Amino acid sequence: MSVIGLDHLVLTVADIEATCAFYVEALGMQREIFAGDRTALKFGSQKINLHEAGNEFEPKAVHPTPGSGDLCFIVHNLEAAKLRLDAADVEIIEGPVSRTGATGELRSIYCRDPDGNLIELSQYQ
Repeated sequence: MSVIGLDHLVLTVADIEATCAFYVEALGMQREIFAGDRTALKFGSQKINLHEAGNEFEPKAVHPTPGSGDLCFIVHNLEAAKLRLDAADVEIIEGPVSRTGATGELRSIYCRDPDGNLIELSQYQ
């Protein structure tokens, strides 16, 4: 067996509506309702499934906690990402700075989502 990709991940959040508003408005993701009443955020060929704290779906992490995530998303254009964050009144807490990604050198900016998860937006150099 070998792992070949990431299909989805799960974020535990305090408020699904606030989370969706941030990821849709500031990051351009698409909200999806699936399996009747579950919510996900889609981008590219991946998605983030959302669990509301205290109302998680089983099975779940041992200690699901809003604000414990540290995520890096690849963007086509870092300057355009910065402009989108500015337009959405999202504070950039660091960057642009040089970082190392899975396949090479990145330029990155950092912000936080409504739960305090660290969000890194990066462009490969």
